[in-house]
Amino acid sequence: MNQITAPEQAQLAEMQAVYQNFNPRQNALDEARALLTQAAKAAMAAGALPEAELPAFIVEIPADTKNGDIASNLAMAGARAWHKAPRQIADALLAHLPSIKDSCFAKVEIAGPGFINLFLSCGFFGSVVLGACANTQYGRTDFGQGKKINVEFVSANPTGPMHMGNARGGALGDCLASVLDWAGYDVTREFYINDAGNQIQKFGKSLAVRYLQKYKGEDTYPLPAECYQGADIKVLAEEFAAQHGDAYVAACAGKDEDALFESEGFAALKDALIAYALPKNIAGLQRDLAKYRIDYDVWFHESTLHESGAVKAVVDKLLETGACYKAEDGAIMYRSAQYAAKYGTVNKKKNEDGTEEEAKDEVLVRANGIPTYFAADIAYHYNKLAVRGFDKAIDVWGADHHGHVARMKGSMDAIGLSGDRLDVVLMQMVNLMRDGQPVRMSKRTGNAITLTDLLEEVPIDSARFLFNMHDAGSGIDFDLDQAVKADSNNPVYYVKYAHARICSILKKLEGEGVTLDPRFVFDATLLTEPAEMDLIRLLMNFPNEIIQAAEKYDPSRINRFVIELAGDFHKFYNTCRIQEAEPALQQARLALCVAVRGVIRNVLTMFKVTVPEKM
Repeated sequence: MNQITAPEQAQLAEMQAVYQNFNPRQNALDEARALLTQAAKAAMAAGALPEAELPAFIVEIPADTKNGDIASNLAMAGARAWHKAPRQIADALLAHLPSIKDSCFAKVEIAGPGFINLFLSCGFFGSVVLGACANTQYGRTDFGQGKKINVEFVSANPTGPMHMGNARGGALGDCLASVLDWAGYDVTREFYINDAGNQIQKFGKSLAVRYLQKYKGEDTYPLPAECYQGADIKVLAEEFAAQHGDAYVAACAGKDEDALFESEGFAALKDALIAYALPKNIAGLQRDLAKYRIDYDVWFHESTLHESGAVKAVVDKLLETGACYKAEDGAIMYRSAQYAAKYGTVNKKKNEDGTEEEAKDEVLVRANGIPTYFAADIAYHYNKLAVRGFDKAIDVWGADHHGHVARMKGSMDAIGLSGDRLDVVLMQMVNLMRDGQPVRMSKRTGNAITLTDLLEEVPIDSARFLFNMHDAGSGIDFDLDQAVKADSNNPVYYVKYAHARICSILKKLEGEGVTLDPRFVFDATLLTEPAEMDLIRLLMNFPNEIIQAAEKYDPSRINRFVIELAGDFHKFYNTCRIQEAEPALQQARLALCVAVRGVIRNVLTMFKVTVPEKM
């Protein structure tokens, strides 16, 4: 770009401030509604329409903008209130419409039986391009008003490596947190470490048996079926043995299986192995997720809820409110179905004969005084919403946890909060494909494809982008062949290439002495080609797409948006010449290129995908 003077720099800074949180689509819709509301009030005041309460009406951007950029049904919606035909109402409204000279509209027309169509002006479309050029954070808005949102995702048990479902959950949760941030929320990314309870005890038992097998063989100490079967358990046991030798073997010798697992020697071995292996696994989770470009704000340990007395406090509170009661055997029972009914069904109880019955009251604290996982889960979400004061907690879970949603939301009502402050995004499974065939995997047999395995084969950019290509409720066939391709068949390559192509165009023109005016002064009225208008309309929609993605908890909308933007840019490049264009048109098209480049860059950086300037 040309050198810019101090006054021009000040002017540019002022322009950037003007376009902060710029949402041109919403601005146009709001202005259209305001104009039509004023027209209706003026028509009633003049007697052209009878006095009546203003009806609810729609102002929207139609799918086909040939007959108008914004359409409204006010005339139809007002037929009953004003006792006139919609066409007569529309005529009265247009006759009393305030001047649109200083608005974002060029003209207003009536169509059909009374639809009101508004056409955006060239100046408005120019402001879209200007805003996207001047504001390097174009797409950000203050829609969320700084409300505090906690997004908890992945939260894999620290008993083994992360698998493909975690790879999808990581991309989905991280991208969701990003769109919420860009939509104006105060977002905290959180990982819940399940370092207490039955899973950890099973982890320790699995390690202890593998340790004993090293010295006495698998025939002497067979691994129970309920234990973890993965090769990683063997590796950890071997590492522990290398440090401690057979120091724990003698205390476990000469006992049958039942006696062994109840013995003090086995308990000591199990505790020692948990203390050794659990921190290593947690560090491994942190390392692997960092490699996947996921940085959490909070790593929350379940064990702290037990150690601090938070679980007991929550149970006591539920007892006080009558949501819990003590059973005859001393267990504390929670009236789950009573509170969950508002939010849907809960997991059904499976009987020994395989039949199912509706779930009833659930155990929160066992007769032996040990809390269940559900009790800790209630305490954890109470901590999020009541103790730390988040306005909303969003959990990303696997679809197999669907039956837990209603009871978890219901428990928030039971504890004195609102279940509406907890939202759960249920994520469907991933099928890994190669050569058109599924790649088999099984976590329990140790043949799982882990996140680490995946990232050794697939570029991180591809993994993050492709896992976020579909909404959470859709299953994914993740194509390994597509993910490694460096051509337009790979969506992330296609998008990155559009950015690199724009950088190449700008650099080439700069070498010829042609640069965009640093104050972004250009004549937007010259951008009239269909390919140009398609790009501008997409740019106009970008902030709203982020808001919609945040509201619907669907960051994949942004992937689809940026793929469409890249495709429309390639069409524009092939249709509209830049290098040979006359100077004024060349400047306008350069501004459009810079605007598109900025939006592509913002999407890729938002989703932590590298942004190349050449490919």
